[in-house]
Amino acid sequence: MSNETRVLAPDLSDEIFTLLKARFEKNMDRHQGLEWTSVQVKLEANPAKLWSLYEMERTEGEPDVVGYDEATGEYIFVDCSPESPKGRRSVCYDRAALEARKQHKPANSAMDMAAEMGIEMLNEEQYRELQKLGKFDTKTSSWLTTPPEIRKLGGAIFGDYRYGQVFVYHNGADSYYGARGFRGTLRV
Repeated sequence: MSNETRVLAPDLSDEIFTLLKARFEKNMDRHQGLEWTSVQVKLEANPAKLWSLYEMERTEGEPDVVGYDEATGEYIFVDCSPESPKGRRSVCYDRAALEARKQHKPANSAMDMAAEMGIEMLNEEQYRELQKLGKFDTKTSSWLTTPPEIRKLGGAIFGDYRYGQVFVYHNGADSYYGARGFRGTLRV
């Protein structure tokens, strides 16, 4: 999908701005010192990024601002839903894993979905940072961007929060579960 087609209709733009602003104001501890008006100006100037945030919301990721990169001038959005987004579960890790499955293939892969949405999957470091903002994935798990040396051997990593700790595990990249999805991030 080209960036030209990644533009929301005005009513959907209004809807996502209302949702994002309400979430931003309700969760100020995630982005202390930042102001919504500055975030909105950036989003208004980047309609394709607003479309991606709408996709994050549509798949139940509950995106919110979790930081600001001084070096690039970008706001960092991350899926902050309590559990792995419902609209992104039951997917294997990537296209190669999907194609390698002989039977009972899932409908999609996490990496393909992220690319279609115009977002990046969280890596282990980003996932651990998110977990400092609350308790996420206490009943689910989320695929994480996997280091090439692990992926080359057929594996992929995922994380969750259990027993008061963040755990990162491994699985075959072609596996998929009803309680495993992925979390994304977007810089605006």
